[in-house]
Amino acid sequence: MIELTWQLFCQTGNIEAYLLLKELEENQEKTNNYMPAHHQDEEQMQTRM
Repeated sequence: MIELTWQLFCQTGNIEAYLLLKELEENQEKTNNYMPAHHQDEEQMQTRM
């Protein structure tokens, strides 16, 4: 989806396509960095050992 949005922006120069691209990238980063709370607890426990 990001690639398609980038291609649309490159071809049209549409600022709305660019803003959508940035929003999609931001959401993807948040999703990739998301770690459920129980995994965070496990990591903290391993660090203490």
